[in-house]
Formats: sequence, C-alpha cells, structure tokens
Amino acid sequence: MGTALCAVLVAACTTGIKGEIRTAGDIAGLPVTHFESGLKPDAPTPQLRVRNLSDSAEDRLAVAAIADVGDFWREQLPRHFGQPFEPVRSLLSYDPNGTEIEVCGASTRNSAMNAFYCPPEDLVGWDRGVLLPLLRERFGPMAVVTVLGHEFGHAVQYRLGDKAGIDENTSTIVKEQQADCFTGAYFRWMAEESSRYFRLSTSEGLNQVLASLFFIRDDPGVSATQQGAHGTAFDRTYAFQLGFESDAARCATIDQADVDARITEQPFDPNDTNQGDLRITADSVALLQRSLDESFAGASGDPPRIVEGGGSCPDGSGTPPASYCDDDNTVSIDLAALARIGQPIDREAEYTGGEAEGGLGDFAAFAEIVSRYVQGIQVDVGAEVNNANAGLRTACLVGAWASAIDVEGALLRPSPGDLDEAIAELLRPRSLIAADLDGHRVANGFARVESLRLGYYEGSAACTSTYP
Repeated sequence: MGTALCAVLVAACTTGIKGEIRTAGDIAGLPVTHFESGLKPDAPTPQLRVRNLSDSAEDRLAVAAIADVGDFWREQLPRHFGQPFEPVRSLLSYDPNGTEIEVCGASTRNSAMNAFYCPPEDLVGWDRGVLLPLLRERFGPMAVVTVLGHEFGHAVQYRLGDKAGIDENTSTIVKEQQADCFTGAYFRWMAEESSRYFRLSTSEGLNQVLASLFFIRDDPGVSATQQGAHGTAFDRTYAFQLGFESDAARCATIDQADVDARITEQPFDPNDTNQGDLRITADSVALLQRSLDESFAGASGDPPRIVEGGGSCPDGSGTPPASYCDDDNTVSIDLAALARIGQPIDREAEYTGGEAEGGLGDFAAFAEIVSRYVQGIQVDVGAEVNNANAGLRTACLVGAWASAIDVEGALLRPSPGDLDEAIAELLRPRSLIAADLDGHRVANGFARVESLRLGYYEGSAACTSTYP
C-alpha cells in the first residue's frame, strides 16, 4: 500500500480531460463518463459567512462545497425525513500555522490535517493550511468536497437525532459510517447533475473520492470499538458506495448491529508477530498455493501451478508480474517484482508527499497472483475470460477467496489492513486484480472496488451471477 500516491491511485493525477467521453457499462445505473471534475465555470458565488476566510483556492472550494451540500440537504431532509433544513450556525476556516483560534475546546494550532463538526457550537471547520492543500494537490478538487461533505453529514446527524438512531451512546464508528454513506448519497445527486456548483464524472471524479477515502483511513490494527475510529478504507468505501447506490434514508438505517455484522476494522491478533507484513518469497508463495488449492478444491480439473517464470508465459504473452498460461495450466510469476509490490506501505510518505520506499503491501501482491489463479479456475469451467465482465468477476473471486480464508486455523489469513492493500491495487490505472485474462481492465475504480466487496460479502456464487 505504499509508493507515492500519485503513482498508486489513479484519481490522484488525472487532469486535462476535455469534453465528455462515455464508455460501456454503468456506475450504479449512471453512465460511465470521463471529463474534468470540479467547480463549474459558471458556479454562483456562495453567500455564506465564514470566520477567518482567506482567498485561497482551498477556501473557495470549501465554501462552494458547504453551499452545495447545503442545497442537497435542503432537498433531502423534507423528502426523506419530513423536516426542514437548518444551516449550520458557524463556519470556520483556519491555518494551523497561522493565528491561534480557540474552537470547540481546543486550539487550531493542534488541529493540522483536520476537518470537523463541533456539535456544541454547531460549527463546521476545516484546515486550509495543511489538509485541504494536500488533498487538492494530491487527489484533485473532489477530495476536498468529499471531506467537507462528510463533516456536514455529522451536522445532519445532529439534526436528525432519533431519525438516524443517533444519541449520546452511539459509537463513533456508526456515526462515521453514516457520514460516509451520506457523502455517497450527496455525490450521487451531484453525478445526476443536480448541483449548481460542481460537475462529477463517474470515472475519474469518483476515483478522486475513493482515493481520498483511502488516504483518510485508519491505520491497520485500530479497533472499530475505539473512540474516534473512522474505519478502514474497505469499510469507508463500502459506506460511501452504499449511499451512492441508494439514498440518504438508507444511510440513516446504519446502526450498531449493521456495523458489527460487516465491519472489517479490528486489532492485530496477539499471535501475529509480523503485524500483518509477510515477505513475498518462494516459501510464502508455496503457502499461497496450498491455500488456493484448498479453497478451490471443489472445482473440477487440476488446479493451476504457480511457477517462477518471469511473470510471462513461454510464448511471451501474459500480464506480468503474474500471468495465467493456459497451455500448461500455470501461473507464471516474477517473484522479485511481486516482492517489491509486497513491501509495506510507507505511511509517512503518504502524508508528506515525499519519496516513498514501500510498496502496496503483501496482500496486494498475493491478490495479483490469486487473480491469475482464478483465471485458470474460470477457464476450466468454461467461463468467458475475455469479455467486459471478466475483470470484475476476477476481482470478485479474489474477494470471495479473502473472505473464505478469514477463519481460525487457515494456512493464510487476512490481517488488519489487508483489504485496504487490495483497494490500493484496485485504484491503480493498471490494476491486475481487476483484469481479464489478457490484462484488459474495467475503466473505473468504483466498479473495481465494488466487485471485490461483492465477493467478500456474498461469495463466489454472486460473482458468477453478477458478472456472467
């Protein structure tokens, strides 16, 4: 999960797209569109009072985002909850390196890399000096809108109260999952061209959103029961996609039982001496082979053999660093390249934008091998491995495998943060996890992540029926 995010996450560096291009398929019923997302050239000037406002690009984006999400909730609260919208009482922009401001019982000097909602003051605040510039420069303008939309979701929770099941005893993780889901519903409204302020493409624009949710994930090993837990990237993208695919009313039904049934955020097992980091070696790949053979023992025919063959097939074809070779039923891997991918994430480089020394994590490397192994399983049962659905079916089967081995006593078992490593790989422009036999990839990260999630929660049968 490491390397500089500009290289890892497709959304981070997508610029210069002119006009509107559509590709086959859909995103939750909407067409797949390609254009530059952000503020509309003719967007109105928001009429909002903001304390300590600057004329920076970040503040212009933030104020437009607050005005826009206010428009969204002005429609949604009466429609879904039967109550009028009430704007927040106070908005605050601050630079943690600038003038010190006391807000919500704390100093802005201690609030770098932060945006927040303060219930006692009914205030939404944002760090324009560190957090917002980092998000805008690294991921694009929609990352800023994502964070502000999320914080405004907390303000809506405060207004809904019992209608959202929120009270003083509600856990942090439930509140955060609801706010991420509300953000997804808001972005759906934007993608449907209801916004006066922003345009959002369902490919690169949504990728910016998913990239920012990946960035603001909790570190591996955090427990969902901890005060302040926000969720893994897998959990956060799940909630966002739920809102995008449904509506705000569905988001308000997220409760503790729902979260407990599916949340992946958990502490490290005391016996996990590697803290989730397993080196990609010949021995660990041999262990992966055994895990896969056990997991797919019910499939007909001989399982593919994983061999160190440079990552390509004998005839030169393939999808290095891992390829399924139909002629001899093998998965050829480039062990050295996969070992580099499997290096632990460089979290410090993520935050600073410096030169990264890490990779995507061990699970990302393993998942690339698994994606080629399941190509062999699909070929054996006569599935089409070169059509438009093949890449999504493959990612789905990787998710199904990850869920199936998450049991006590498994030869290999996912560690906290492993699913986030898979998401980091899925958001790369050249994702192998979501590629068909010849390496053709679905165009958008939203569908890639969604397919992994489907397999993880619903199993391999759902992969076949959803992606025939």
